[in-house]
Amino acid sequence: MKIGVISFAHMHAFSYTKALLEIEGVELTGIADPVEERGRKYAEHFGTVYYQDYRELLKQGLNGVIVTSENVHHKEHVLAAAKAGVHVLCEKPLSTNIQDAQAMIDACKANGVLLQTAFPVRYNTTVVRAKQMIDEGKLGRILAMKGTNRGRNPGGWFVDPELSGGGAVIDHTVHVADIMRWITGTEVKDVYAEVDHLISENPIDDSGILTMEFDNGVFATLDCSWSRNKEFPTWGDVTLEIIGSEGTLSIDATSQKLHVYTDESGYRHHAWGDGMDASLVRDFVSSISSGAAEASVTGEDGLRALAIALAAYQSSEGHRTVAMAEL
Repeated sequence: MKIGVISFAHMHAFSYTKALLEIEGVELTGIADPVEERGRKYAEHFGTVYYQDYRELLKQGLNGVIVTSENVHHKEHVLAAAKAGVHVLCEKPLSTNIQDAQAMIDACKANGVLLQTAFPVRYNTTVVRAKQMIDEGKLGRILAMKGTNRGRNPGGWFVDPELSGGGAVIDHTVHVADIMRWITGTEVKDVYAEVDHLISENPIDDSGILTMEFDNGVFATLDCSWSRNKEFPTWGDVTLEIIGSEGTLSIDATSQKLHVYTDESGYRHHAWGDGMDASLVRDFVSSISSGAAEASVTGEDGLRALAIALAAYQSSEGHRTVAMAEL
């Protein structure tokens, strides 16, 4: 199977590409990146061919492509891949607006290719087990949830709204919002959010608290802030507390780490255990090889999570609750 990667703009490109090389029968056909120095660097690191123009990469008879470009460029790259008949794994958020996300979904369907949204947290063992327990009824009726996805400000193009579509809210809401949708099997109905620029030097939203009500009456809160300073020893966290009529459940998706102390660097952590990114990539490859009718995590999943983040911005700007039906 021939897989390519379009752009190393997003930091997840490295782990996704590394995962490709660990899958038997998969060939990393090439890396396309408009930034030549960056593209050549990673092509050399992974022992593959560099293409400055992604269209040249798409001519190489690919079965699939991983799109890890800046958020605003996702649409262009996904539409080109769909036209070339190439299956797509697209980094989150799927796009910067609902219209572009829908166009990506429509193009992939029209050309008979998979569009998978990169939501690796779905593959975390604790999250998978939590969904199993809920599906088995062990928590009874779900009443409420509280989630976090806090981290450090990534800087670079992430703090340029023209490329990213926004800051912490669009970057970090989508992961946990997707998990909440997936676990409960229901959709968000209303969103109220407080969004602000409180911490970073750049004028970008770095702090956000969302309150969501679901169609079935479940309500949830989410802290999606870039609230970790640059010296914080761990990147962030993904946690979820679920309250049911028959019990409660706590999830910490990033707790598999060793605490390491050295004279040179002080405290740092060393991650072990689940490789969520690797599991995501293996699932994408498996879906292609099996001829699956749709991806495990669809473009529609990506669109719905994106819509929640966009509703949060609209809510904060208008100081009111926003109904998802308004979007």
